[in-house]
Amino acid sequence: MKTQAAILVQTGQPLVIADLDIPALKPGQALVEIAYSGACGTQVMEWRGDKGEDKWVPHCLGHEGTGTVLETGAAVTKVKAGDKVVLSWIKGHGVEAGGAVYGWEGRNVNAGGVTTFQRHAVVSENRLTHLPAGLDMDLAVLLGCAAPTGMGALFNTLKVQAGDAVAVFGSGGIGLNAIMAATFAGGFPVIAVDPSPGRRALAKLYGATHVIDPGEGDVLAAIKAIVPTGVDVAVEASGQPSVMDQAVNATRQQGGRAVVIGNAKAGAVLTLNPAVFNQGKSLFGTWGGDSHPDRDYGRFAKILGSGRFPVRDLLSKPYALTQTEQALTDLAAGKVGRPLIDMSIH
Repeated sequence: MKTQAAILVQTGQPLVIADLDIPALKPGQALVEIAYSGACGTQVMEWRGDKGEDKWVPHCLGHEGTGTVLETGAAVTKVKAGDKVVLSWIKGHGVEAGGAVYGWEGRNVNAGGVTTFQRHAVVSENRLTHLPAGLDMDLAVLLGCAAPTGMGALFNTLKVQAGDAVAVFGSGGIGLNAIMAATFAGGFPVIAVDPSPGRRALAKLYGATHVIDPGEGDVLAAIKAIVPTGVDVAVEASGQPSVMDQAVNATRQQGGRAVVIGNAKAGAVLTLNPAVFNQGKSLFGTWGGDSHPDRDYGRFAKILGSGRFPVRDLLSKPYALTQTEQALTDLAAGKVGRPLIDMSIH
């Protein structure tokens, strides 16, 4: 059986639309027919080579999506053929079966435990979660990465409480999900910092009470004008070391907490004044918002499907699989909040 995929053959070069031979399933793997794929800044970095040397090219891409299980290998008990599922890079229950190797004109094409820029994918069992009831498959793409990372950073890592002052640096897909979580939890004020007018407008729709354009002046001074003592919690979702520094410095003394989500380019260095720690501030890292798919995705789905937020405004108009590179280009340029690749478009 063959499938069509958008693959990375060389960093910094155009993606290749290829017809791949699907390998036999190993124990712990499932074959999934992809319905929708999302895309995030990580794929942009992989494509451009911003993460450094890529030893796995040529390889498949994409780590968030939804689809239908077609077949399961031995030892798979979590899902069965016909199940609607969310595909996520974040590991949940189930077998860790590793990646797959596809065939392409006599060459091997590597893939990790989950890939989604393709019509069919061999996926490790622990990267699959049952589609929550009542959530459409296109919206559920957000459960693959943006929602658990952004919402999880607030709920799991920072443990936001009602009344907490919140600042979110970067209002892309992950940042907007963090803003939704802060708003849902009763945070106030909720401050969004982003250079893009479009993303600042989206931040307001998702609950931000204040927005700041970093190009207009001193961001920390602008935050202190809103919350003189500094915010209780801050989320960095830009991937820029200078913004990571701003995030921790935006928090209050004696208990302020900041978390870094954004991926910096290979070789980047973060320099901090150690006095922030003497002031009682904390800086956290996070792996996917410290989310566990089987525990958290149902909760996040309720927020996405609550009708309180215009979630569809976060998703782009659908791209075809053959337009995947354009989707990444538009994402990098800030033209879309979260690209949506619809496999039904040919």
